[in-house]
Amino acid sequence: MQISKWGNSLAIRLPKALVDELGLKEGDEIDVVAARKGTIEIETKEERRRRAIANMEARNWPALTAGWEFDRDEANER
Repeated sequence: MQISKWGNSLAIRLPKALVDELGLKEGDEIDVVAARKGTIEIETKEERRRRAIANMEARNWPALTAGWEFDRDEANER
């Protein structure tokens, strides 16, 4: 892959085989979550959202239980 100038940034074009393997489509937002010599790991916005929800569900926070409602007065009691 060749690195190109795009405005004040640098950009790379992803080969079709990689795009297909990762299931990417135009408009997807991705984050580079790790970069090591010879390896780049990415995560899509949707994957990040699913991981965050799974982490919250694993903690069994009261806010995730059915029927829970936010109480501003209770939240501000100190």
